[in-house]
Amino acid sequence: MKRKEYLSRVQKAWLEQVKNGRQKPGQKQGRREEESIFDLSKYIDKQICVKFQGGREASGVLKGFDPLLNLVLDSTIEYLRDPDDQFKLTEDTRQLGLVVCRGTSVVLICPQDGMEAIPNPFIQQQDG
Repeated sequence: MKRKEYLSRVQKAWLEQVKNGRQKPGQKQGRREEESIFDLSKYIDKQICVKFQGGREASGVLKGFDPLLNLVLDSTIEYLRDPDDQFKLTEDTRQLGLVVCRGTSVVLICPQDGMEAIPNPFIQQQDG
Protein backbone atom coordinates (compact mmCIF):
# COMPACT_ATOMS: atom_id res chain seq x y z
CA MET A 1 0.00 0.00 0.00
CA LYS A 2 1.39 3.37 -0.96
CA ARG A 3 1.77 6.21 1.50
CA LYS A 4 -0.96 8.32 -0.15
CA GLU A 5 -3.46 5.45 -0.01
CA TYR A 6 -2.66 4.86 3.65
CA LEU A 7 -3.06 8.55 4.55
CA SER A 8 -6.30 8.67 2.61
CA ARG A 9 -7.67 5.66 4.54
CA VAL A 10 -6.62 7.13 7.89
CA GLN A 11 -8.19 10.46 7.01
CA LYS A 12 -11.45 8.79 5.96
CA ALA A 13 -11.55 6.75 9.18
CA TRP A 14 -10.95 9.87 11.25
CA LEU A 15 -13.70 11.79 9.42
CA GLU A 16 -16.08 8.88 10.03
CA GLN A 17 -15.31 9.00 13.75
CA VAL A 18 -15.93 12.76 13.82
CA LYS A 19 -19.28 12.30 12.07
CA ASN A 20 -20.34 9.64 14.57
CA GLY A 21 -19.30 11.81 17.52
CA ARG A 22 -16.58 9.46 18.73
CA GLN A 23 -13.84 12.00 18.19
CA LYS A 24 -13.69 15.79 18.27
CA PRO A 25 -12.01 17.81 15.52
CA GLY A 26 -8.53 18.80 16.64
CA GLN A 27 -8.22 15.78 18.94
CA LYS A 28 -5.37 13.40 18.20
CA GLN A 29 -6.43 9.99 17.01
CA GLY A 30 -6.11 7.20 19.55
CA ARG A 31 -5.77 9.60 22.48
CA ARG A 32 -8.65 10.64 24.64
CA GLU A 33 -8.78 13.70 26.81
CA GLU A 34 -7.53 12.96 30.33
CA GLU A 35 -10.01 13.59 33.09
CA SER A 36 -9.33 13.47 36.79
CA ILE A 37 -11.49 11.24 38.95
CA PHE A 38 -11.49 14.03 41.53
CA ASP A 39 -13.32 17.31 41.07
CA LEU A 40 -11.11 19.72 42.97
CA SER A 41 -12.59 22.80 41.28
CA LYS A 42 -14.96 23.31 44.22
CA TYR A 43 -11.91 23.74 46.49
CA ILE A 44 -10.20 26.45 44.40
CA ASP A 45 -9.30 29.45 46.62
CA LYS A 46 -10.14 27.41 49.74
CA GLN A 47 -7.84 26.13 52.47
CA ILE A 48 -6.97 22.41 52.09
CA CYS A 49 -4.76 19.94 53.91
CA VAL A 50 -2.46 17.65 51.90
CA LYS A 51 -0.61 14.54 53.12
CA PHE A 52 2.32 13.18 51.12
CA GLN A 53 4.13 9.87 50.81
CA GLY A 54 6.79 9.75 53.48
CA GLY A 55 4.54 11.40 56.07
CA ARG A 56 4.85 15.12 55.33
CA GLU A 57 1.77 17.27 55.83
CA ALA A 58 1.01 20.75 54.57
CA SER A 59 -1.95 23.07 54.28
CA GLY A 60 -2.55 26.00 52.00
CA VAL A 61 -4.95 27.72 49.63
CA LEU A 62 -5.58 25.66 46.48
CA LYS A 63 -4.82 27.82 43.44
CA GLY A 64 -4.74 25.19 40.70
CA PHE A 65 -4.55 21.52 39.76
CA ASP A 66 -4.35 19.25 36.72
CA PRO A 67 -5.62 15.75 35.80
CA LEU A 68 -2.49 14.16 37.27
CA LEU A 69 -3.34 15.74 40.65
CA ASN A 70 -0.38 18.13 40.59
CA LEU A 71 -1.43 20.92 42.95
CA VAL A 72 -0.53 24.58 43.32
CA LEU A 73 -0.91 25.82 46.90
CA ASP A 74 -0.44 29.38 48.14
CA SER A 75 0.29 30.53 51.70
CA THR A 76 1.46 26.99 52.45
CA ILE A 77 2.41 25.85 55.93
CA GLU A 78 4.29 22.59 56.53
CA TYR A 79 3.69 20.79 59.82
CA LEU A 80 7.02 19.49 61.10
CA ARG A 81 7.49 16.01 62.55
CA ASP A 82 9.13 14.99 65.81
CA PRO A 83 12.83 14.19 65.16
CA ASP A 84 12.67 11.28 67.64
CA ASP A 85 9.46 9.75 66.22
CA GLN A 86 8.89 10.44 62.52
CA PHE A 87 5.22 9.40 62.82
CA LYS A 88 4.30 12.18 65.28
CA LEU A 89 3.59 15.75 64.23
CA THR A 90 4.75 18.55 66.48
CA GLU A 91 3.28 22.01 67.02
CA ASP A 92 6.19 23.46 65.00
CA THR A 93 5.41 24.77 61.51
CA ARG A 94 7.35 26.18 58.59
CA GLN A 95 6.05 28.84 56.18
CA LEU A 96 6.60 27.74 52.58
CA GLY A 97 4.56 30.25 50.55
CA LEU A 98 3.72 29.23 46.97
CA VAL A 99 4.23 25.49 46.42
CA VAL A 100 3.78 23.08 43.49
CA CYS A 101 2.96 19.58 44.80
CA ARG A 102 3.73 16.64 42.55
CA GLY A 103 0.59 14.53 42.11
CA THR A 104 2.33 11.15 42.39
CA SER A 105 3.42 11.92 45.96
CA VAL A 106 0.00 13.14 47.15
CA VAL A 107 -1.72 10.60 49.41
CA LEU A 108 -4.63 12.56 50.86
CA ILE A 109 -6.43 15.84 50.16
CA CYS A 110 -9.05 17.21 52.50
CA PRO A 111 -10.68 20.61 53.06
CA GLN A 112 -9.79 22.47 56.29
CA ASP A 113 -13.31 23.83 56.74
CA GLY A 114 -15.60 21.43 58.54
CA MET A 115 -12.76 19.17 59.67
CA GLU A 116 -12.41 18.36 63.36
CA ALA A 117 -10.44 15.85 65.41
CA ILE A 118 -12.41 13.03 67.02
CA PRO A 119 -11.30 10.49 69.61
CA ASN A 120 -10.16 7.13 68.21
CA PRO A 121 -13.16 4.77 68.43
CA PHE A 122 -10.94 1.68 68.21
CA ILE A 123 -8.98 2.32 71.40
CA GLN A 124 -10.49 0.78 74.52
CA GLN A 125 -11.10 3.43 77.16
CA GLN A 126 -9.52 2.42 80.45
CA ASP A 127 -11.49 3.05 83.62
CA GLY A 128 -9.26 4.54 86.35
